[in-house]
Amino acid sequence: MQPTAPPKITAIIFDFGMVLSSFDVGTFLQNLSDITGTPVERLPPILQNVRDIVVRYETGLISTDEFVESAIRRTGLHISREQFKKAYNEIFTAIPENRELVRRLKPRYKIGLLSNTSEWHYEHAIKTVDVFPLFDAVTLSFEVKAMKPVPALYLDILAKLRVAPGECIYIDDIAENAAAAADLGMHAIQYLSPAQLVSSLRRLGVSA
Repeated sequence: MQPTAPPKITAIIFDFGMVLSSFDVGTFLQNLSDITGTPVERLPPILQNVRDIVVRYETGLISTDEFVESAIRRTGLHISREQFKKAYNEIFTAIPENRELVRRLKPRYKIGLLSNTSEWHYEHAIKTVDVFPLFDAVTLSFEVKAMKPVPALYLDILAKLRVAPGECIYIDDIAENAAAAADLGMHAIQYLSPAQLVSSLRRLGVSA
């Protein structure tokens, strides 16, 4: 009896932060410092007061209005909503090699995006990137109301792409999130660098 061939890879799913765009919390701190005049070194202890509401915001448990109101109140910073919005969103930098990889893969594979993110970051940092129209499906933590590595997010993107776990590859910079995908039967790559990603894809039979 012939052994059963492994499923053919038909979909590749990308994380956003640190895979398609890098982000720098230090930039957020500098943005806040520039706006408020508060020295950068004084900001980390202040921002500890809002860590829990950032998680709630990215999980979709509070609205953007509730997030902004709570963040400004808890930090005690003299900052307007628009100033806070600018500081919060302008922290991303493109990783051009990986965006070009998306373009190369698109003609031959379904392309998905799976991200722990907030409504603001989605609207201002994700939807606006040049490769966004290439995604066949998008799953976002604030919409699903769960965050990776909770299985619900991975199952949501699989359903949207209409693929079985063994037919797709998931790419994430965080080992725990990649492992959760593997636990569901997906091929998982922990992202380290553009060259390492291409090499890992090739080992899985993807011409990248």
